[in-house]
Amino acid sequence: MQQEALSFFSSSFPSLHRSFPTLSRLRFHHFPALSFKPNTSSSSSSSLFKSPDFTNFTSTTTTTTTETLESSIHEKLIYLDSLGIDFLTLINRHPPLLSTALSAVKSVVDYMTTPPINFTLQDFRRLVSMCPELLTSPLNSHTIPVITFLLREVGVDSIFDLRQALRRRPRLLACSVDHQLRPTLYFLQRIGILDPHKHTYLLSCSVENKLVPRIDYFEKLGFSRRSAAAMFKRFPQLFNYSIAENYEPKLNYLMVEMGRDVREILEFPQYFSFSLENRIKPRHQACAAKGVRFPLPVMLKTNEAGFRDTLEVHYFCIE
Repeated sequence: MQQEALSFFSSSFPSLHRSFPTLSRLRFHHFPALSFKPNTSSSSSSSLFKSPDFTNFTSTTTTTTTETLESSIHEKLIYLDSLGIDFLTLINRHPPLLSTALSAVKSVVDYMTTPPINFTLQDFRRLVSMCPELLTSPLNSHTIPVITFLLREVGVDSIFDLRQALRRRPRLLACSVDHQLRPTLYFLQRIGILDPHKHTYLLSCSVENKLVPRIDYFEKLGFSRRSAAAMFKRFPQLFNYSIAENYEPKLNYLMVEMGRDVREILEFPQYFSFSLENRIKPRHQACAAKGVRFPLPVMLKTNEAGFRDTLEVHYFCIE
């Protein structure tokens, strides 16, 4: 891995020691800025930039900065490789990792993989693969506040439950507490979801772009705002489903093919959690073939054997 990476850098950055052009996206925060006041004397300006002292200064500074950056990148590559993390894949997905100090990366790794958080290396690698921002986010001003928010304000019960929440939704670690997590928490509480610690996966969702449009969709079907919100309170996972790929085809089948009233989903919003092709259609067709009509929960929630037995009993009664 290290040899492959070193070959990558040497082939990709052939002039690294001279001008480092390929890594021009890096922000040299500590590079000394050179500024000059306008001078009406053209000869004075020209002689300044042509002077040997100035040329030597810029050349030496550029070379030193380039060598420092190359050394820093090499050290990060070796360190992350020792953890089983593919550095080259990460920088392709998240270039800011190139300019993040190794000491900052190590601080995050230590915090997340030692008590009390205590993720295993395998779990940590998965977190980083799904949320590379974790390695570049400031530990004290970002990552620790996110952890504290989940434990104190959301009410996650224990470190074990915290690890479960982050395994399920690593993107929580990339979210701002003030601009994302807390506003979403307040929105969920306003519509009546009073156990947000059970639905932490929703906290990384945008209120304006994801949550509100889904409630609006059911309002457009004729439900009141209160009734629509009550569906999501009863079944918060409903927020995670796509309008175009889930709501619309399943509602169309419910009303057109099954001939049911759309209001049935008010009492059973879990309808949207079942596969249209593998559960809803086959069971409806089996019921229709025998002239049986079940309430949606009876038709969909029972296992296959239970459904078949119930269907036969009701068919026998009809006969």
